[in-house]
Amino acid sequence: MRADARHWNKTVADRLSATFRKPFPEQIAAFRVRLGNLVPTARWDDITGAAHDRGFMVAGAVKADLLADLAQAVDKAIAQGTSLEEFRRDFRQIVTNRGWHGWTGEGSKKGEAWRTRIIYQTNAKVSYAAGRLAQLHEGNFKFWVYRHGGSLEPRPQHLAWDGLILPPDHPFWVTHGPPNGWGCSCYVIGARSLAGARRVGGNPNNKLQPGWEKISPRTGTPDGIDKGWDHAPGASAIDTILAFRDKLDQLPERPSVDLIANWLGNAAFTNWLKSPKGNWPLVRIPAKDAKLIGSQKTVADMSASTARKQLHRHPELITSDYAQAQRTISEATNSIQDGVNSFIYILEDVDTGGHVLVVKATQTGKGLFVTSFRRISRDLARRERTIAQLLRKG
Repeated sequence: MRADARHWNKTVADRLSATFRKPFPEQIAAFRVRLGNLVPTARWDDITGAAHDRGFMVAGAVKADLLADLAQAVDKAIAQGTSLEEFRRDFRQIVTNRGWHGWTGEGSKKGEAWRTRIIYQTNAKVSYAAGRLAQLHEGNFKFWVYRHGGSLEPRPQHLAWDGLILPPDHPFWVTHGPPNGWGCSCYVIGARSLAGARRVGGNPNNKLQPGWEKISPRTGTPDGIDKGWDHAPGASAIDTILAFRDKLDQLPERPSVDLIANWLGNAAFTNWLKSPKGNWPLVRIPAKDAKLIGSQKTVADMSASTARKQLHRHPELITSDYAQAQRTISEATNSIQDGVNSFIYILEDVDTGGHVLVVKATQTGKGLFVTSFRRISRDLARRERTIAQLLRKG
């Protein structure tokens, strides 16, 4: 291989790796939809198509504990954006601990490298595509644009689709929503106008050729689509993915807290703070505390009016402070019930002073809101006075 080709290949690989190692909330949600259904399989094609949207499998992993460990390792890779090498270390530890033998690729470094790369990249790419699909649907774009991912050995059909501009409800996206096969790095971008579609690489002159939907008797899929890939990843789970923001209470505690933390670290939250509209999920409180104050919810929102109040009363607070809101609850040094429907959480920190967060349930119990969040003074004497005053409320 020529040096410039090797350099180009590495550049593409690095770009893709960097992309997939920056997880976003919908991507994490897309994968965690599948964690609720761990499917033992002997072969990679034991489940196909949209069944992957709501089930997690690793070919050959038939024992529940093995599959659960592998799912946890993949979840870590996606949610934390960890590297392929770290996933490989986790994989080796799991197969050793669980005594898994006979898996495809076992017995050689090259085989192990290939198998772990397939598991890692396939789950990363599919969850990425499913999350992006959820964002595309929510964005209400007028056009979707198919873009080729720049593979070193591109499939001719994928190159032919590069720049294709179609409306979101076109049947092409049902079967041809990328990725469209093993190693495929194609993707879709939304656009609100034809001019916008051109700006993101769309080509109005590129049209679907007659017979694009014809099924190949060899693969059972349209030409250019690998066997088992003739569906848009996440399409059958889009509503679930988007609904996570409104149904965080129904998720297990850890995924719920992780998603909230991801959203707080997103630029969208910073923008929301500047011009708040509606409510933003800020923290999740223990179920026992919610019960004590008569709340049917455990996820507390910050309302737009409270956000504006916060800006006025505590202008010193920045986005990184709000990132500590959940920690203020999860690692609280003190928590006090303040009246019938309110709880105060105090996190004392020697270095930063800490924070105080107050949640309040509505009278009906159907709403739970953060009504105050602020810093505690770093000065020891002032900090102790503040905490003493708060404790007297309990």
